[in-house]
Amino acid sequence: MSGKFLLSFLILWPMLGGLLSYYIGRHSRKARDYFADFVCLIELAAAIFSYRFLGSELFVPGVCGLGVKFTLDGFRYIYAVIIAFMWFVTTVFTREYLRHHHNRNRYYLYVMLTLSSIMGVFLSGDLYTTFLFFEMMSLFSYIMVVQEETPEAQRAAQTYLAIAIIGGLVTLTGLIFFYAKVGTLDIAELGRLNLSDKSGLYVPGFLIFVGFAAKAAIFPSHIWLPTAHTAAPAPSSALLSGLLTKSGLFGVIVLSAGPFLHDAQWGLILIILAVITMTLGAMLAVFSINLKRTLACSSMSQLGFILTGVAMQCFLGADNDLAVRGTVLYMVGHSLIKLVLFFCAGVVFMNTHQLNLNAIRGFGRGKKILMFAFLMGGLGLMGAPLWNGYIGKTLIHESIVEHIHALSGNGKIFFEIIEWLFLISGGLTASYVIKLFVALFVATPSPDMHQKEIYIEPLNAALLALSAVILPVIGFLPNALGDVIGITGSPFMNGPAHHHAVNYFSFENLEGAAISVAIGVAVYVFIIRKFLIRDGEYLDLWPEWLNIENILFRPVIAGLLPFVGALFARVADLVAAGPVMLMLSHMHKIKFITPPENMDFGFYHDESKAETIGTLLPSSLAYVLVSFAIGLLFVIGFLMA
Repeated sequence: MSGKFLLSFLILWPMLGGLLSYYIGRHSRKARDYFADFVCLIELAAAIFSYRFLGSELFVPGVCGLGVKFTLDGFRYIYAVIIAFMWFVTTVFTREYLRHHHNRNRYYLYVMLTLSSIMGVFLSGDLYTTFLFFEMMSLFSYIMVVQEETPEAQRAAQTYLAIAIIGGLVTLTGLIFFYAKVGTLDIAELGRLNLSDKSGLYVPGFLIFVGFAAKAAIFPSHIWLPTAHTAAPAPSSALLSGLLTKSGLFGVIVLSAGPFLHDAQWGLILIILAVITMTLGAMLAVFSINLKRTLACSSMSQLGFILTGVAMQCFLGADNDLAVRGTVLYMVGHSLIKLVLFFCAGVVFMNTHQLNLNAIRGFGRGKKILMFAFLMGGLGLMGAPLWNGYIGKTLIHESIVEHIHALSGNGKIFFEIIEWLFLISGGLTASYVIKLFVALFVATPSPDMHQKEIYIEPLNAALLALSAVILPVIGFLPNALGDVIGITGSPFMNGPAHHHAVNYFSFENLEGAAISVAIGVAVYVFIIRKFLIRDGEYLDLWPEWLNIENILFRPVIAGLLPFVGALFARVADLVAAGPVMLMLSHMHKIKFITPPENMDFGFYHDESKAETIGTLLPSSLAYVLVSFAIGLLFVIGFLMA
């Protein structure tokens, strides 16, 4: 077996498995479910085995013109294993979760196609390949959001698809201009660019960033994430939060560790967006009273933390080891944490068919496996010492502190503010984790809540416990496991060859975690308990009107863009068809009509609704072909120019 074969297998096998599972499902649902588990298990085995072929590359010429390129390095290997592991766990869980749902055959097909696409993203060797598989992933994963087909799911899927398509078009535009500037999209070559003047790269670079940032739920393109996670089935939510958002970060990292390597101006853009994202996401999670929405807003906040690590890589220059390793470990840690927490949310919803905290409060009392798993995920999320989230958060925090020591004046004050917002956002994380834990496992159960005696199948209980155990194991062995993961992924981000020795349990590092936990406890006791809970009921006090999707995005996407597009189409039509109409009317002395003004810029076909001001073109195949040919010549001439 060669590395090229294994790379192609990792990408094509899930696609083939999805098609076969769809065919099998038309004859036997049970056989389809187990076959899907088998497909993901083989994918996991292949991903683990691919360690023997690090450094392998695969180029397939002619695909979409430029060909596609794949490569396997340490970071890509880590995420190939994580993707395969999470897909296997969620696919097994799907069998129980969707047991009584409709359109399961469709769901399995598109989940497998999404797996193939996201593997293509993380194994891509150039940005062209990244873009192709990124767009495929966006389209295939639409089904994961809309699966329930409720009005909420359809609205969430509309938003998800609109953001994905618009972001993809903007990214494609950026790639075209970027390629014209530097002459390559190869990820390895981008990391070796040594440009003295990068001023011409900022606009195309930012255009590329927009599409990737949309998938990574970076402010202000985060709007799809809370609604999509809430509406999607829990297994989909785990994958959307834990993996699909990381595919967006993949593109951001390629830019930041490639053409904008050690670029402080680029870092300034990232750090501002990162701080807004992590702070706003944490605030939304604190106010939310929906279990999955809280976890979704939490994902938005945690992605802001990761983007902070990417930004610090730009500021610290060649000495950015802490930021690089922190970014790798935070990405890995968050993926595994959200697998556990959305798994827990899925168990709750399977049994209660509710997500509102007032309806599900007390559900977890006496359910030891569920309590253990949620506690492991919650402690990891809030960055408690001895859990995996603590390692990545500590490294990124230390990178901020390291940069502050090298600054003076206003720059130092700016980054001191960044540090405190980092700690406060960590505190807000602790506060909503405490709120969820108390609501599920401490509060008095709701009297009308429906519960089952056996709330989870034994196999799923074992997978949930296994996924949860991984979190403290990494946290208990920060040097033996955490540093190995961070150092293995470092070359992808062009990290330095030398690595800082870190004492994760020094007083200075524990102090940062203690400050965040203290802030979290204070917010829970003095704000959540006092203002957001009344007579045991959780209150939703976030203003309904303060919704950026309703205020800005939907009016623009559903109103302004169609109007501008229709206007442009009308103008283009007049420019292209006008000369043809004038020529033919002069030649044949026949009348044509022009419609009155209307909002859709469309032509009327009924003469009674139009004013005759000239001649009317006859409707025949000959004239249609002549018009088409002349219009095509206009288009070709424009493209050549």
